Amino acid sequence: MEVSVYNIKGEDTGRKVALNDSIFGIEPNDHAIYLDVKQFMANQRQGTHKSKERSEISGSTRKIGRQKGGGGARRGDMNSPVLVGGGRVFGPKPRDYSFKLNKKVKALARKSALSYKAQNGAIVVIEDFNFEAPKTKNFIEITKNLKVSDRKLLMVFPEANKNVYLSARNVKGANVQTVSGLNTYRVLDAGVVVLTEKALSAIDNILDVKKEA
Repeated sequence: MEVSVYNIKGEDTGRKVALNDSIFGIEPNDHAIYLDVKQFMANQRQGTHKSKERSEISGSTRKIGRQKGGGGARRGDMNSPVLVGGGRVFGPKPRDYSFKLNKKVKALARKSALSYKAQNGAIVVIEDFNFEAPKTKNFIEITKNLKVSDRKLLMVFPEANKNVYLSARNVKGANVQTVSGLNTYRVLDAGVVVLTEKALSAIDNILDVKKEA
């Protein structure tokens, strides 16, 4: 598949680049996507939730009623889970939600996500560019020139680009990522993926199985 290369003014440069079929043209694997997104979401969880159990509640330990004959449930002290203000039974405890996922599965998931975007015509390739200084106005102008200002945008660079990142930070629905930080969730969450030419080459070098072999 070939796509046109645009400049930051939104003009077609007349050049075309080929999207690697082993990355942008595979049959998407939905289960691999599910696992990778699940891992990403799990890693976002702090896992600091905690509720107090019976032994952790501050209160009198005096037995407030006799064991039998009261006509209700057995209650020991005021900390009993049966009573309002008592401890919670089997409440949440701090835990780590992260889990292991094989590198090949993660790579397959990313390629599947990119293939979905390519199938939907949601891949845009632009010439490499940089800003002399952070300026949100310039970034918004580029999105308007490319006619993607009304869509959730993921712009990918080969390496960290501080000025562009700072320029896009306050733009609603815009996200700037490096190739190394590219993940399945971000790709799927975006309405359109904008790749610089060098970013496209970097993705090709990282995810192309043939080159690895």
